[in-house]
Amino acid sequence: MDLVALTEFLVKSVVTDSDKVSVKQFEDDEEYITIQVLVDESIIGSVIGKQGIIANSIRTIIQASAYANGMKKVKINIDSY
Repeated sequence: MDLVALTEFLVKSVVTDSDKVSVKQFEDDEEYITIQVLVDESIIGSVIGKQGIIANSIRTIIQASAYANGMKKVKINIDSY
């Protein structure tokens, strides 16, 4: 399972302009995989959601997918550019 592709699909599903989304993966250490989600400043609210509900939902889905496939723990950082 490609976690970057899944994350990109989920983020692009909640924004109005999918061209303003960038998702990259970094392997920080032996314990975690870090996925960096960069979105345009104008649509960051759509990705985070009210009280962080959408961001937490995306994190939960990605963590569950990683766990089901026997992968490392995943950290997802969402930021604007």
